[in-house]
Amino acid sequence: MIYLDNAATTRMFEGCVEIIREYSCYDFYNPSAIYYSGAEKLSLLNEQRQYIKKMINALSGDVIFTSGATESNNLAIFGSQRSGNCEYVFSNGEHPSVFNVAKSLEEKGSVVKFVNLQSNGQIDYEDLKNKLSSNTRLISVMFVSNETGAINDISKIDEIRKQICPKALLHVDAVQAFCKINIDVAKWNVDLLTISAHKFHGPKGVGALYVKNKASLKNIVFGGGQEFGVRSGTENLPNIMAMMYAIKNIDIEKNYDLVKIKRQTLINILKQDEGVKIREIDGSPYILSVEFSGINGETLIHYLENDIIIGIGSACSSKKAGNRILQNMGESLDKIKSSVRISFNAYQSIDEIEKAGEIILKAYQDIKRRVS
Repeated sequence: MIYLDNAATTRMFEGCVEIIREYSCYDFYNPSAIYYSGAEKLSLLNEQRQYIKKMINALSGDVIFTSGATESNNLAIFGSQRSGNCEYVFSNGEHPSVFNVAKSLEEKGSVVKFVNLQSNGQIDYEDLKNKLSSNTRLISVMFVSNETGAINDISKIDEIRKQICPKALLHVDAVQAFCKINIDVAKWNVDLLTISAHKFHGPKGVGALYVKNKASLKNIVFGGGQEFGVRSGTENLPNIMAMMYAIKNIDIEKNYDLVKIKRQTLINILKQDEGVKIREIDGSPYILSVEFSGINGETLIHYLENDIIIGIGSACSSKKAGNRILQNMGESLDKIKSSVRISFNAYQSIDEIEKAGEIILKAYQDIKRRVS
């Protein structure tokens, strides 16, 4: 089985299992306890926060550990909500854990604006200018699209913010970027940034939210006041430490170059059939959006699933018809139905990628013959 749906989740590093075992069965103490073993664990957690801050070039602020991207995104948005004449701006390309929160705000009476996408998958920066105002409280935009790999220019977004609403908070969903592409929150003036461990070979159920200023957030979960009083609940020490094991065993630059080669290898094979249309987006090499003209993308996915796993798009919305992101990019319904998402990791061999390309191409041609 060749796995090419790494944007949905990744295979956890085997070393994470031993870390989880160690901090679950032996060094299991509660970081909130006042005795030495607990205080020692709190100190250990704080060391991990500093490590993440260094990775994203955060010169100030804090890292709050959460259960993953969905919680981090909800905390960033709901936690920054304020009463009064506040407006909230989101891109139409956001993951459901942001987009559906935006819809919830709208349903509850907040002023919510959605920024359109360009045909290249990036947000429409001119439309962003039109949607911002002096009342904007929060701008939320992903760094790397989970559907197409398109990369938004966060520095450009910050420049637009400075011109129109310099006091607005900037939240970046960096789930598809962290440990894959370098991040610089100081340069980009990011206030809130989301990461999730299972997207970079860590365990599921753990992630983090970088917060430049804790005063900008109010807690949405009430309890014992852990995580600076912003996110109550006993810290998931085993999974946090396993996440850190994954982070510390990834070479971002080396992996980036390896994935670029693998992506291009697959493209070269698939393009042998003129019915295969590659969305040539100048973005992350980890994600490839492909249209297989004349067939249904879901049919191809099921046809392949005993040999190769690829995706239809976000696993958090895969049961819903259509594709909101591709539609907002101006794609026709026929093209959307024919599209799949192929996503890579750095630890697969070129031989695997070549084999996958040949199998996918043959499957596509077989299905085309049957439906023609």
